[in-house]
Amino acid sequence: MSQAARRIIVSNVLMVGAPGTGKTLLARAMPGILPRLSIDEALEVTRIYSAAGALPADKPLMRDRPFRSPHHTVSYAGLAGGGHWPRPGEISLANRGVLFLDELAEFPSKSLEILRQPMEDRRVTISRAAGSLTFPANFMLIGASNPCPCGYFGDTLRPCTCSPSTVTRYARRISGPLLDRIDIHVHVPRVEYEKLANQTTGELSETIRQRVQKARDRQTERFASMGSKLVCNADMGPREVRLVCVLDGESESLLRSAVKQMRLSARAYHRVLKLARTIADLEGEPTSKAHHIAEALQYRAMHDTT
Repeated sequence: MSQAARRIIVSNVLMVGAPGTGKTLLARAMPGILPRLSIDEALEVTRIYSAAGALPADKPLMRDRPFRSPHHTVSYAGLAGGGHWPRPGEISLANRGVLFLDELAEFPSKSLEILRQPMEDRRVTISRAAGSLTFPANFMLIGASNPCPCGYFGDTLRPCTCSPSTVTRYARRISGPLLDRIDIHVHVPRVEYEKLANQTTGELSETIRQRVQKARDRQTERFASMGSKLVCNADMGPREVRLVCVLDGESESLLRSAVKQMRLSARAYHRVLKLARTIADLEGEPTSKAHHIAEALQYRAMHDTT
């Protein structure tokens, strides 16, 4: 598993690559390496599925993290929730789990833009004439997209048949404000034959999950010592970022230069800090160092060039 793949377990992710490079396989592996649901999280997920009429008859308590993968033809109400009597949509059904949007650029812009506020507030509100209902929407977004309509722009084996203007228009189907909320932008290259034929067994999902759980435990303990009920870095607001993501001189200098050169927004600045802190937690480091900041910035470089 590549360095980038080891990090996508903690943040919103966009994977771009030609068809057949393993984007869907990577996305489907995510629930298996995330920390197991706590009892409180399991109860929250169960309530949502019960309200949606989607609770399996043989599972009175949902113990596995949800993995929702709606097709790009899903309706606005199907994604956000709705109906005469409002019911949770895919955004809420993915709460505490993964919302995987394959062929992200093929989703209608209206559907994609509804994701923006839930990604910030961790909840979605459905308003009707009789009132409004708010459902939890604390999900990890994983998007997968081809680099162009034909799918082979930049591919090493098959030539792209799209014009440069077509490639640019296709990339712009995903708006800047939505991209700004995605922490990790990953190019997924074609898998070479040697790797496909290699009989060596990779790292087990359970081994990765244990490492992730240790990082999550560090975060929970840190917030508890601050008197906070937060459980992970992704939930931090600006106040917590200032307290937790303290940088040394080298790290601060690097981030200052990056903010100017990459023209990072305030939101992107805070997301880089949170991601760097999480990378440090995964490595067992007590503070974020310059190389953690550099790695977090590296994952935004693709967005900066689209």
